[in-house]
Amino acid sequence: MADPKGFMTTPRREWPRRPVGERVRDWDEVYVPGALLPIISKQADRCMDCGVPFCHEACPLGNLIPEWNDLVSREDWRAASDRLHATNNFPEFTGRLCPAPCEAGCVLAINQPAVTIKNVECAVADRAWAEGFTPPRPPERLSGRTVAVIGSGPTGLAAAQQLTRAGHTVAVYERDDRPGGLMRYGIPAFKMEKRHLERRLEQMRAEGTRFRTSTAVGRDVDADGLRARYDAVVIATGATAWRELPVAGRELSGIHQAMEYLPLANRVCEGDIEASPLSAAGRHVVIVGGGDTGADCLGTAVREGAASVTQLDIYAQPDEERDEDSEPWPTYPKIYRLSAAHQEAGELRTAPAADADARLFAASTLRFTGDAEGRVRWLHLVEVDAARRPLPGTERRLPADLVLLALGFSGPDRADGLVDQLGLELTPRGTVARDAGFATNVPGVFAAGDAARGQSLIVWAIAEGRAVAAAVDRHLTGSSSLPAPIGPYDRPMTV
Repeated sequence: MADPKGFMTTPRREWPRRPVGERVRDWDEVYVPGALLPIISKQADRCMDCGVPFCHEACPLGNLIPEWNDLVSREDWRAASDRLHATNNFPEFTGRLCPAPCEAGCVLAINQPAVTIKNVECAVADRAWAEGFTPPRPPERLSGRTVAVIGSGPTGLAAAQQLTRAGHTVAVYERDDRPGGLMRYGIPAFKMEKRHLERRLEQMRAEGTRFRTSTAVGRDVDADGLRARYDAVVIATGATAWRELPVAGRELSGIHQAMEYLPLANRVCEGDIEASPLSAAGRHVVIVGGGDTGADCLGTAVREGAASVTQLDIYAQPDEERDEDSEPWPTYPKIYRLSAAHQEAGELRTAPAADADARLFAASTLRFTGDAEGRVRWLHLVEVDAARRPLPGTERRLPADLVLLALGFSGPDRADGLVDQLGLELTPRGTVARDAGFATNVPGVFAAGDAARGQSLIVWAIAEGRAVAAAVDRHLTGSSSLPAPIGPYDRPMTV
């Protein structure tokens, strides 16, 4: 604990964002470049080095948060990088994309603003790359065992890196043309520039991990044949089966899933196409769904030049402070949060009819209506109570010639044939069933991440990847020294 009084003398300061009018004209990250390092050591001083650090419990990776806070406070960046990477393969991803349940569990958050743990993590990760503290770590010797990892999202990449470093020969199969999963084509560049992903992929290639892109296992490659070629298989395909909205008018053109829309915008940023065929430019956009994916659609539509953008959230607008009775510390509370995209939409007034920023809360979609050509023109909604029951007399309509459905995901997509070809058992929720050792009902086949856990956070995805790697290593060699931060049945803290 570098400064015993830091939490009393230093107020919380977060990484400042660029002005809205500037950042919506490009796809760069929203933060002011170089503005984090000058403030982060004093922010790390606010950590109280608690005897029982609940931030550890709130983080499924078990990040050693007080330790690297203390090292950052002393500006020992190399040691801080070592402690951070001891539990997290990709801190530059989580430092940008994780909603920071660790901060909700910070003991200081009982009666003060929490330590800026996420910002400290990002600063350490970026400084590590700048100073060369993260060289490739190829294994000293190979085990002679082979592993196929299906899916290259955060779970698949974490599992692959851990297994490669343990000496196994690992090939990662990805159905898209570039590895990265949702981080590549689902997360907009203004939240995480793809250079961070490319840098890690190059590190993994230098360590020996092989990537097989444009290869859908079950369609381009027979799943049973793949299983016969490898000593173990890890299924980390994610939960890509999106949820539908079964209301009248859904068949009208102009209504698309969020994950049909976002990848096209990302491909424009990658230089693959000149313009997105689903661009929001000049269109009245309504996003159905109040989660992070909906916010990603919101920020993307604003940058594409939409005429208006409104986001519908079926839940009531949450309070700005934690409800200590229903969501006591250290659980992760549902409170009113202002993402960068919502800040932009609010300042630019993209949705004049919205309750706050661009969101309409407690709003449920009734139906869509269109024009004579079969194109959507209006979204009809109704206000609902806490039980999602329609409130009489509250029906209205919004102009909508582009509707984006961001309703979440139910489990792995079965269209490629992977699940059926392997004969995998599924849970009643539609996720891949597994035992306490991450093993499926098929010998030698393991499942991890959203494909088995269900839709979750990136920090849980990486923790699953590290844990399944330990299980596979044990299966192949009889024992393992790889860390297993979570079990398949662990869940976030709740009341």
